[in-house]
Amino acid sequence: MKQAILLSIKPKFADAIFAGKKKFEFRKVLFKNKSINKVFVYSSAPVSRIIGVFFISEIIKECPNVLWEKTKKGAGITEAYFNEYFFGKKIGYAIKIEKTNLFDESGCIEFFFGIKHPPQSFRYVPADTTLSRMTEYEKTK
Repeated sequence: MKQAILLSIKPKFADAIFAGKKKFEFRKVLFKNKSINKVFVYSSAPVSRIIGVFFISEIIKECPNVLWEKTKKGAGITEAYFNEYFFGKKIGYAIKIEKTNLFDESGCIEFFFGIKHPPQSFRYVPADTTLSRMTEYEKTK
């Protein structure tokens, strides 16, 4: 079974990703499976729903100063926020977003993936999860 990841992202950053304003998702820690290319986006509280998916075109691993220089044009965040986020870190990661798909209806994490709590950072999930399963769940509520 092919895997994807589920990322918890703050609503303002998730919205910026799907609006095309944020071309990179920054992480202090990265998933180990390098074959992952699909990311489900969990927009954290107060939204608390899976809102869409994006695909990874590349992952950049650099010291924060170099990482900022390589990504600042599509960062979707301020340099001050970036520096605060990576403060004290020797290495940072930028996930380059290739293609996005904002779902017509957001999804419940429990039915979508069978988990009750969103990940702090990320979690491996099946790549072939479909909205049909989520829609069936919503009809039972």
